[in-house]
Amino acid sequence: MNKRNQLGILKKIVGFQWDEANVHKNWESHGVTFLECEEVFFNEPLIVARDDAHSQGEERYFVLGKTDFDRLLFVVFTIRKEKIRVISARDMNKKERRAYEK
Repeated sequence: MNKRNQLGILKKIVGFQWDEANVHKNWESHGVTFLECEEVFFNEPLIVARDDAHSQGEERYFVLGKTDFDRLLFVVFTIRKEKIRVISARDMNKKERRAYEK
């Protein structure tokens, strides 16, 4: 996991861009709603890191964060035209929770 927090990339974000297929995929695969994904970006602490392993066609990032009801999520996203586009979201695994809670 990238140890350097990349929060600065979020400074110019003006909103979210949703792909209908990803909205349904995240719900069907992991029980995560698009609203929960958005909440993560507004709650602290928030850890943002580059996802170099999966950044072939475009830069990808992931966040470790929590929803308004303290659900801990791992969210993969990219940035398109100053908007966050969520690619996938799921509950954090044990390793991610330990890193988040540090």
